[in-house]
Amino acid sequence: MSLPTALERLATYRTNNTRASQDTFEQGCITLKSQSTAKLGDEVWGFLEQLALASIDVGRLDIADECLKQLGVKFPRSPRVDVLTGIRMEATESPDTVLEYYDQLLEEDSANAAAWKRRISVLRRTGKYERAVEELSKFLDTFYTDVEGWLELADIYSSCNQYTHALQALSHALLLAPQNPFTFLQFAETAYTSGDLPLALKMFLVVVEMGERDIKPEAPPSGINFRAWLGVKLCARQLVSASHISSASDTPIPKTIKLIDELATERVLLYYQGEKETGSKHVYDWLASS
Repeated sequence: MSLPTALERLATYRTNNTRASQDTFEQGCITLKSQSTAKLGDEVWGFLEQLALASIDVGRLDIADECLKQLGVKFPRSPRVDVLTGIRMEATESPDTVLEYYDQLLEEDSANAAAWKRRISVLRRTGKYERAVEELSKFLDTFYTDVEGWLELADIYSSCNQYTHALQALSHALLLAPQNPFTFLQFAETAYTSGDLPLALKMFLVVVEMGERDIKPEAPPSGINFRAWLGVKLCARQLVSASHISSASDTPIPKTIKLIDELATERVLLYYQGEKETGSKHVYDWLASS
């Protein structure tokens, strides 16, 4: 691949915040070896950071160290470079050593959000969930608007089967990002796992409403919309047949639950049209018999 093409692809990855580690590493090495980084101007520093992360991901720590060296000379004691150095340390140093390093960074600057989040990541990765939750809760007390932090907290709680706490964390994420259907879908699936079917149904329907506003009724659902409709079907099927369903959130069951169940069946069947002879046949038969 030519140098101009490699530079263009790397710039696109940076603009879209795409990791693509293997390709980034390969294209970055083309640029680095050609000694053409000067052509990037001020973008060279973003490029070096991008290449350093990709190099760590693919295990080429020699390239990562070369990038870090150049960044360190240009930006001595930069919090951003310090955190990048910590990520590099995570690849070879013990968790205790890395945690001590991040502790030092936070002692110097308690508002270093990136260092705080990396520290939480290390705690979780090493199975120290209680400490990770404690640190993440403190972090969110300081940086309440960090949506990723709330999603991370919800994910930790879910992994520990603490679904009530997970839903509480997701509620904060919904307040901060009310236009993101994926957050609503995560909330719906968490509610379903917790056993609160009425609440799960409500949230699955919110995802459907958000995703199909501009879609023709005859068009089959796809992507997140199909996943939401399947969730609607799973909830509605149980709510129709059950004599009694409790809801921890006191969410009422729609009076039109049978119609919702029929509509969900139609939408999911529409997705599977033309696939009856494949492995999807079992799903199709199940839905057709509902």
